[in-house]
Amino acid sequence: LRLHRILPAAPLAGTSAASPRFRSCPSLNANGLLVELEAIARAPSACLPCPQTVVPAMATSLRVPFAFLVALLLLLLSSSSTARAEEAAVLTLDAGNFSEVVAAHQFIVVEFYAPWYQCGHCKQLAPEYENAASILSKHDPPIVLAKVDANDKKNKDLSGKYDVQGFPTIKILRNQGDSVQEYNGPRDADGIVEYLKEQVGPASVEIKSVEDATNLIGDKGVVIVGVFPAFGGSEYENFMAVAEKMRNDYDFLHTLDASILPQGDKPVKGPAVRLFKPFDELFADSQDFDKDALQKFIEVSGSPTVVTFDTNPTNHKFLLKYFENDGTKAMLFLSFDDDRIEAFKSQFYEAAKQYGEKNISFLIGDVTEAQGAFQYFGLKESEVPLLFIQASTTKYIKPTVEPDQILPWLKEYTDGTLLPHVKSDPIPVDNDQPVKVVVANNLNDVVFNSGKNVLLEFYAPWCGHCQKLAPILDEVAVSLQNDEDVMIAKMDATTNDIPPDFAVEGYPTMYFYSSAGNLLSYEGGRTAEEIIDFIKKNKGSKPGEAAVDNDAAENDVVEEPEHAPESVKDEL
Repeated sequence: LRLHRILPAAPLAGTSAASPRFRSCPSLNANGLLVELEAIARAPSACLPCPQTVVPAMATSLRVPFAFLVALLLLLLSSSSTARAEEAAVLTLDAGNFSEVVAAHQFIVVEFYAPWYQCGHCKQLAPEYENAASILSKHDPPIVLAKVDANDKKNKDLSGKYDVQGFPTIKILRNQGDSVQEYNGPRDADGIVEYLKEQVGPASVEIKSVEDATNLIGDKGVVIVGVFPAFGGSEYENFMAVAEKMRNDYDFLHTLDASILPQGDKPVKGPAVRLFKPFDELFADSQDFDKDALQKFIEVSGSPTVVTFDTNPTNHKFLLKYFENDGTKAMLFLSFDDDRIEAFKSQFYEAAKQYGEKNISFLIGDVTEAQGAFQYFGLKESEVPLLFIQASTTKYIKPTVEPDQILPWLKEYTDGTLLPHVKSDPIPVDNDQPVKVVVANNLNDVVFNSGKNVLLEFYAPWCGHCQKLAPILDEVAVSLQNDEDVMIAKMDATTNDIPPDFAVEGYPTMYFYSSAGNLLSYEGGRTAEEIIDFIKKNKGSKPGEAAVDNDAAENDVVEEPEHAPESVKDEL
């Protein structure tokens, strides 16, 4: 999943809760998941690299476009061999000056972006990032913010080095670039400023009094506190190393005095780690200071048994982890105003306890916050309370579920007796256009069992690249209409389930299935001539014709132009 299509988020400063903010980035507006790939803009994901760069399964940054917002043309600033502040506070970096500038800083933040006309999230972030840079330039010491046009071919190697999977991607580089971490903070100027002020300080802060503990723990979310007899030794060093590694996601504190901590009903005896959290059992303790064990303890104990899908910013990191998890996901959507809400929660939490060890993670969401999720997964509000399971290649739906049906239904799933649900548009009655319409329920007949050579496009109605490609595919279909063994087809990937035979990680994605039974991903150019040439080289022979020489066929398939075109796709 491109997570940003699934995560709800509070609106940015200056916007209303109902306004559709980044229509292509990792934060949702208050309505929940936006169907548009450009509708979510809160955490770490964003638009996937667009034209001439790189290109969510379930909600896989995030990452995502809809209709791009019309904006004023931005003047392209020429790159120079050294970073310059332009009129702005954000440094402009490129392949020529990146290493030099990063090497000069103990701490620098770098945004990898695409031009506004390709990435709505980047456009939305730009003024916030600029304002934050201006404020942070006056911090003591100054905190430097920079940016790289990752869509520029000369910066392609930089994008690869820093694993840029979507736009905008923001990285925190420490120690002259030796340490690289994802920026997981807010996307508004004030939030960026506060987050980076914390990041530039020590990874863990000492607390010396009850007042310190109250102010720093409070209701801040998950907070990890190390209790030590002295600030030294292997336990302390391992704790600080883990704190440095995980500081982007958690707040770390350390103390010599366990008595100042909130005790609950269990006092802390050091050396130990106490993890405070605003959910489940409220705190958890560990005395295992092995680095891997400590990190695992934090990741497991620091996540709720059942994740809540809502606009509360403190839940964003849990939502991201939930949808990044490759395991099976069980989701219960209902109205939180339902009189039976406590009964639903009780049964669902019990299910999480019983089946959580079977690699199933659990989420409960208010239908009013989950409009985007319903559109993305093809769910219907009329069917809530609705229990939904997303497995690796299949999905299962229990509409209008009752509280006492939750556990038995999940048992049927784990026993393997449930039938999967397939989302499909109706099979078209009239399908006489040059480009044929394929839906999930007839894909096997039209593509795999037709005996034809089929070029199939997976598209999204809101996808700008798909809209540009549409007339080109029409031209291809008309040009080849006299060849009865060739078919050009398309499938709306937002309203039909995609079979596991196809890896669709962006829109448009095209596959060619030859009459000889070969399934090929089309990664060529986007002109009618290039597509037609590909089809002619890779199609199977007609009935009664001699098969093409194997060696020649192989040469045709693998032959590429000297400069192969790069994929042009919108994010899922």
